[in-house]
Amino acid sequence: MELTGDIMYKALLEKDTKFEGVFFTAVKTTGIFCRPSCTARKPKRENVEFFFSSKDALQKGYRPCKTCRPLERLNQTPELIKQLLEDLNNDPSLKIKDYDLVKRGMEPHQVRRWFLKNHNMTFQAYQRLYRINSAFKKMQDGATVTDSAFESGFESLSGFGDSFKKIFGVSPNKSKTQRIIDLKRLETPLGTMFAGAVNEGVCLLEFTDRKMLETEFIMLAKSLNAVVVQGENDHFKILEEQLEEYFAGKRKSFSVPLCTPGSAFQNEVWKALQAIPYGETRTYSQQATAIAKPAAVRAVANANGMNKISILVPCHRVIGSDGHLTGYGGGLWRKQWLLNLEKNNR
Repeated sequence: MELTGDIMYKALLEKDTKFEGVFFTAVKTTGIFCRPSCTARKPKRENVEFFFSSKDALQKGYRPCKTCRPLERLNQTPELIKQLLEDLNNDPSLKIKDYDLVKRGMEPHQVRRWFLKNHNMTFQAYQRLYRINSAFKKMQDGATVTDSAFESGFESLSGFGDSFKKIFGVSPNKSKTQRIIDLKRLETPLGTMFAGAVNEGVCLLEFTDRKMLETEFIMLAKSLNAVVVQGENDHFKILEEQLEEYFAGKRKSFSVPLCTPGSAFQNEVWKALQAIPYGETRTYSQQATAIAKPAAVRAVANANGMNKISILVPCHRVIGSDGHLTGYGGGLWRKQWLLNLEKNNR
């Protein structure tokens, strides 16, 4: 079903929470934009325009509504889908079908649309990947292929083998040479982020609307000789707790382990980024001087751009030599927001 203006306006009138994160409503007469479920008085149809991201509304000059606060928990996962994900995490062998979704009070086509929009796959495909991830980790811990397959919800060894080989390129019996990058959506006041982690630590933290994000996934998987698969990781709990404290202005540094595959020079630059004190900024020139390579300003800037762990490796603290904000993968409006947060809480 095509998401037309009439459908979105109807959802606005009905304060339909199922469209949270799908679109935003901007009111021409007030200059304010809102969530679909905003409780404020509804505008006339001719005074409304719709945006599919808050960034677009901001760039068009609209201000966020003080009633529904559309910038908080941007693209937040709906509660019913959160429960779906939690249930899968607790038992990856679950096979939730359309009938089960309806019993939960969910519309299957809306669930499908949400997963396609946010994970680039259907909910059924997401479940299959989650089962593969579960089986892979069981085998890595020493379980047999047979036990891993059936305990993770596969009904036949041949079906499991075919699915496994499609993702990893090898049979389950050769899985010891493979690695997984666990991937999870995290919600922050600046929008939803993708977190990635391996056994060594967090290797990815990027806003889901970052340009070329798919390319980052491919590069990261290649550098770690791994496959990116949706799943939980022990590092995610620590990461979520520390990010929550950071956005609340209560944390100035992070202790969650990191994994930063890259060249020796890139890692030198990224360590220098982490040495910039909370609430302060540095220019690219100052950053180059800090690593004893004052002539390598352009190379330092390029290395900053290759950083795949936002906030924890704080490239947002680097500004232009004239004091103005320069490129930031998450968008300059987010960079300014982070700098203001740190300035107000240092």
